[in-house]
Amino acid sequence: MNFIALQFPTRAELNPHLTQISALIEAAGVGAIVVAAVVATLVFLLGGLRSGDWQGALRRYRANLGRGILLGLELLVAADIIGTVAVTPSVANLAVLGGIVLIRTFLSFSLEVEIEGRWPWARETPAQKEKHEQL
Repeated sequence: MNFIALQFPTRAELNPHLTQISALIEAAGVGAIVVAAVVATLVFLLGGLRSGDWQGALRRYRANLGRGILLGLELLVAADIIGTVAVTPSVANLAVLGGIVLIRTFLSFSLEVEIEGRWPWARETPAQKEKHEQL
């Protein structure tokens, strides 16, 4: 019987690649936030100028900007996990990662409540559903 021996790369061989992947995901997170801010601002200005309803445009602006920030935060958390756990695992790094994830999770929940007007696990009331459909 002839078995093919699989050779897995060592940690030293993987670290440069994982560092690059982490940096790319981090850049994508920052890019998502920047693009969302620019697009949300343009949509806000165009919507406000066209309709004259600046309060409605502001409400949509905050929701669109919040969604972009949430997407960026998710990517930044993924980059932190890869950078901390995969590249340089240690108790101190895991504690720092835990703090970062805790802060970013709190920010995500805060933004979700701001955008949706309810906790993520709460059911949507008919009034909230109607408001959400208007956005």
